[in-house]
Amino acid sequence: MILANLQERLTPKDVEFVVQVLARDDERRRMELEQLLMEQGVDALLDRPELFESLRDSTDLGSPSPELFICVAVRETMRWVGIADAQLSNYVGALLYEFGFRDRAYRISPHDDQVYRYVADIVADIDQESGRRRFLLQAHLGNFTLWLAGVFPDRISARKQLKGGPGLEYYEAMGTQGFRQAANSRMAQSLHVADVYSRAADAFATLRIALNRLSDSLLFANFSSADKLMRQVGDQFRLDS
Repeated sequence: MILANLQERLTPKDVEFVVQVLARDDERRRMELEQLLMEQGVDALLDRPELFESLRDSTDLGSPSPELFICVAVRETMRWVGIADAQLSNYVGALLYEFGFRDRAYRISPHDDQVYRYVADIVADIDQESGRRRFLLQAHLGNFTLWLAGVFPDRISARKQLKGGPGLEYYEAMGTQGFRQAANSRMAQSLHVADVYSRAADAFATLRIALNRLSDSLLFANFSSADKLMRQVGDQFRLDS
């Protein structure tokens, strides 16, 4: 099960790297940042508006850890769409981090034998299962659709054109449904994840737009198409509205 714990995975080395990147060779600046860290905690550094670009361009200082880079990138892009929610950012960041490993995105838990490559198969099994597995399937429906629609929107558009597959609206509806069902389960209450699932359901479309922006700028910056442009214009209109 994905937990909102990506920030908790950051090490003292990660925090030191953040201070280095922000201070550069300015010793006075370094002392100010360390004082800020002591007084307000690491959130005060992770929310610095210049941190994401500094990490992205920090080749002379080495590379940030995957956990650190994803944590900062997600926080930055979620602020861009108007979501200032550290717990939800940690959840989405943890989702990206874990689903980036091998075939984790296709399983409801790392060692589960069943592989789900289609949203419809997850939905069908939700109706057949009960208890813990039903809860995990509901949560995975939200996670999987956010992963697909957030990171690979152009693949969804291409499949829609070539094979008549569903568009982003379908993934938004299914993802919202999955998170909402998971949030309403007794197991979510007992595991203290109901609140973050509920907020993910409420903000699913906006989270999808945030991840699209991250994917467009980092993973597929060199890909361009009319569909991509229309999606970006439409999403900006939704945000402005």
